[in-house]
Amino acid sequence: MKNNRFVAIVLVPALTLLTLFVIIPIMGSFFFSLFDYNPLRNQNHFLGLGNYARLLQDSTYIKSFQNTLIFVFVTVAINIALTLVLGQFISGVKRRWLRNLFLVAIFLPCVAPVANSAVVWSRSMYPTKGGLINVLLMALDITPVNWVGSPLMLMPALIIFTIWVDIGYNTVLFTAGIDGIPKDFYEAADIDGAGHIIRFFKITLPLLGRTFSFVTAMTIISHFQMFAQFEIMARDGGPGKAGQVLTTYIYYSGFKAKDMGYASAISVTLFLLILAVTLVQQRLNRVDWGY
Repeated sequence: MKNNRFVAIVLVPALTLLTLFVIIPIMGSFFFSLFDYNPLRNQNHFLGLGNYARLLQDSTYIKSFQNTLIFVFVTVAINIALTLVLGQFISGVKRRWLRNLFLVAIFLPCVAPVANSAVVWSRSMYPTKGGLINVLLMALDITPVNWVGSPLMLMPALIIFTIWVDIGYNTVLFTAGIDGIPKDFYEAADIDGAGHIIRFFKITLPLLGRTFSFVTAMTIISHFQMFAQFEIMARDGGPGKAGQVLTTYIYYSGFKAKDMGYASAISVTLFLLILAVTLVQQRLNRVDWGY
């Protein structure tokens, strides 16, 4: 009885917050997506699935959907591969102070707000004239690149920035996961003469299954919801709408065009997309054991 009371005391506040800030907003989005809803009007007409039918004919939505998928899958793939390598490297550093130095240096970009970092990059790293990256390219006799003003280079610029600003979290998680693997496996591999590559793919990666699955799922979810760098570096979608993603299109439709019903329909499709991709990822990376 006492245990049940303790569980209730612990869970009720968490479930209340979850209901207020997650479940109710999701249900509200489904509800408003069925209306031609504008908060400034007294009457809002019921459209049924009209907003969803409109999505299929909206070229900007289709472009935003495509850009979102490209951004998420490319960025997540590079992020996971890079942070795995960094985690393996840092885990192998024997000196504690040097190891902590690497972790602090890699994690520092995560401390600053993404919006602030995006402003700094857009004004100091990416400008065609005087930008640090183009200065380095010119020093190597390479033609400067119009990073945020070219439809071809805008998405790579956003991907590079996002990887830089976001690798700290996953590096720390992978480092902790690798440190948790018993050293007996590596000692046995040394006796068998296994090299670093074989040990990584035959020991580290399989035993890192649960950490890998968790990190991948959380990274996918967070990247689908990213907004600040797109709004700052690719305002109004950027040239040719090359930087328009679903989150910025939701913001434009809801808060600028005041078409809340249509914005809710877009947000519902984003929710379903995140849910579907996450379930598929969890299914593919399902593990029964790990460290």
